[in-house]
Amino acid sequence: MLKKGCHISKVLGVKIDCIREDQVLETVEKWLLTNRGRRYILTPINPEMVMLAQKDNRFLRVLNGADLRIADGMGLRLADKRLKRVAGTSMMMSLIELAVKKSWRVFLLGGRGQAAERAAEKLRNRYSGLEIKGESGPEEIGKERPREKQNLSEQINRFKPHLLFVGFGQVKQEKWIAKNLAKLKVRVAMGVGGAIDQVVKPWLRAPKLCQCLGLEWLWRLLMQPWRLKRQLVLVRFVWLVISDKYLGGGQRRE
Repeated sequence: MLKKGCHISKVLGVKIDCIREDQVLETVEKWLLTNRGRRYILTPINPEMVMLAQKDNRFLRVLNGADLRIADGMGLRLADKRLKRVAGTSMMMSLIELAVKKSWRVFLLGGRGQAAERAAEKLRNRYSGLEIKGESGPEEIGKERPREKQNLSEQINRFKPHLLFVGFGQVKQEKWIAKNLAKLKVRVAMGVGGAIDQVVKPWLRAPKLCQCLGLEWLWRLLMQPWRLKRQLVLVRFVWLVISDKYLGGGQRRE
């Protein structure tokens, strides 16, 4: 149940919660206090993810089945100006700071190389009293061997994290959470994309000015030129949004 005053938008068939960062924090705290089941949060929902969902029904179901779907990227506001933009890295760090205050356990999973282990060490040094563990996981998630799956589940379940942040990259991380959450001793899981890598390499995160202007995508492109092909999908997204809003076409049906 969303906080009063929030609503769910639908962009090309993908449900997105119109919710601010402070409201997300309040919602997560309420989930953990009431101790009712497992929850998962998807962030950042961006135009690229919406477009991928247009041709992947399983991914669309995973997105729409999440407990919270948080918008990131200025492109989504072209479809619905009421959407609140919440940066994925900012959301993760705010939840970690809340975890310090509430004595919640945090598990970082994924990232490039040994990023999760290194990020956990950095955060442990930064926040006194933070109970955190990092695990990079299998090299190719989704194609791991049965023993690798079991080892990973056992590690997470021994730690019993209140918050599990998964950074396997978009689509893979969302599908992994949806598939595995029911058998994990985790209270809240959240897909975080490259946020774990940004803890280890802060220069990957856009400067404050770029963040305020909604130009984080440009900064990431400058830092990681290989993203160019992924960014080009924005052009098709804009066309589909315009077509759906003004020409009555392009709407993805479930």
